[in-house]
Amino acid sequence: MTPTRQGSFRLFRLAGIDVHLHWSWFLVAFYQISTRPDSYSSPGWKILEYLALFVIVLMHEFGHALACRQVGGSSDQIVLWPLGGVAYVNAPQRPGATLWSIAAGPLVNVALVPVFLGLWWLDRANNWAHQLPDFHVFLRSLMMINTVLLIFNLLPVYPLDGGQILRSLLWYPLGKARSLQVATGIGFLGGATLVALAVWEQSIWFGVMAAFLLMNCWGAFKHSRALLKVARLQRRSECRCPECRSSPPVGTYWGCGQCGKGFDMFEGPGVCPHCGAVHEKVTCVDCGCRTPVASWARTGESRPLTQVEVPAPASCDVRT
Repeated sequence: MTPTRQGSFRLFRLAGIDVHLHWSWFLVAFYQISTRPDSYSSPGWKILEYLALFVIVLMHEFGHALACRQVGGSSDQIVLWPLGGVAYVNAPQRPGATLWSIAAGPLVNVALVPVFLGLWWLDRANNWAHQLPDFHVFLRSLMMINTVLLIFNLLPVYPLDGGQILRSLLWYPLGKARSLQVATGIGFLGGATLVALAVWEQSIWFGVMAAFLLMNCWGAFKHSRALLKVARLQRRSECRCPECRSSPPVGTYWGCGQCGKGFDMFEGPGVCPHCGAVHEKVTCVDCGCRTPVASWARTGESRPLTQVEVPAPASCDVRT
């Protein structure tokens, strides 16, 4: 339950990242602006405040995207929608890389705190509350918005940033699959709490947010079960992926691009036993990276690995 380019239009492109805006944003913006109490002398300030909110959100999402690139991942799309923004990142399947990609978003809000504090000091020093009352209220609102976004995003509830940070930290002792199960379990509790709060407050927005959390938790929980299933596959310990260092599974988990039949890429290696087609590159079922077959390290061991907790990514030449 996250926005995509479908139903969105492109606003601009910055640093190789396309920023899209979902059509529903306009409906919610109109409702929010029209129903907001009149704290300003002109409605133009309410519009400016709402736009500033999404500028802060956009900076937050760029933090995710640029951090992901910094650790060797890819990110080229951000979508803004009524519940905030989503940066589509593909970080390397390592806990440290994932942790930095997620933590960089809230760190942007942390970096904005001294900026707003400096502006607030100028506000008090120059008595803007009387000389520029609208700007005074605008600045106070932005400080509150940034603080609330920071605190809310750091809640350890999956799929919020705090929940994903917790999952990344648990990845070290528990592994990829178990850490995701624990994080989604906490996410279910957080979503249930939000449902109760929505009923108590009779708030549609709390209900929408609860639905968003619970649906994403359910999808992640099913994914964690798939990870555990893949973790039990027999592995070829004599080979290791040059990117994630995991061993490939033993079995017909790759599809030949010429005849379409499944085969074991490392049995040949790289040669389809059905049609004789030679495949120079292989997609790792763990991290999704496509690398030359010859680059997979040979350790000289023969016993299979059986405790690798990683998923099989969607790829045209991987069959799971």
